[in-house]
Amino acid sequence: MAENTALVAAQDWRDRVLSDPDMILEDRDLMRALISANEQRMGSNIVDLRGIAMSRLEARLDKLEDTHRSVIAAAYENLAGTNQIHRCVLALLETPDMVSLLDTLIEAVAGIVRVDRIRLVLESAAPEAPPHSAIVSVPEGFVADYVRLGRDVPMRPITLRQCAPASEEIFGEAADWVRSEALLTLDLGPDRMPGMLVFGAEDPHQFRANQGTELLSFLGSAFEKVLRRHLG
Repeated sequence: MAENTALVAAQDWRDRVLSDPDMILEDRDLMRALISANEQRMGSNIVDLRGIAMSRLEARLDKLEDTHRSVIAAAYENLAGTNQIHRCVLALLETPDMVSLLDTLIEAVAGIVRVDRIRLVLESAAPEAPPHSAIVSVPEGFVADYVRLGRDVPMRPITLRQCAPASEEIFGEAADWVRSEALLTLDLGPDRMPGMLVFGAEDPHQFRANQGTELLSFLGSAFEKVLRRHLG
């Protein structure tokens, strides 16, 4: 009885394969087992070029699949980043005055982009106590010196870097644990000194020099225009 059942099962499997051979061709583990069995039947003194070619094609396919997954993951990450920046810009555009803008910076924007500190650095001929916790008042020339770190290099609109230690002048007591920063330089108009929007993160890998800056550049440009409007 058991033998008849086995014969029926074998015949059924054979019929299914003959009617739909793709079910084997698309199963990589099954194909690998069949090729291995074929190689064993041929003996050790015969080289199966088809098997070698298939192994190489499988390796290439695995590499292509890994690349495909990486591209998909990067696309989703970029889309998520774009959505974050768009939400920030919309929040900034809705601010009716300067105080609301600064509150939105350290609350809503910081939460959306997941940074630990945001500071608006404004140069002044006579720095004084700032009217808001988000503002850092600095002397003329501070922004360029801070971005360049004393080096004779061109000014860039966006600078991403790790920092240890961070600037106490910008981050205050948080300088003890801020480990990376994004610097967005701001042009506030011909009659005003430059400014800088600074994002600080505890994670030393959140901002690195080899990261793209397109989205932060867009955010900086939008913030610059909103700030000019509130400054009058």
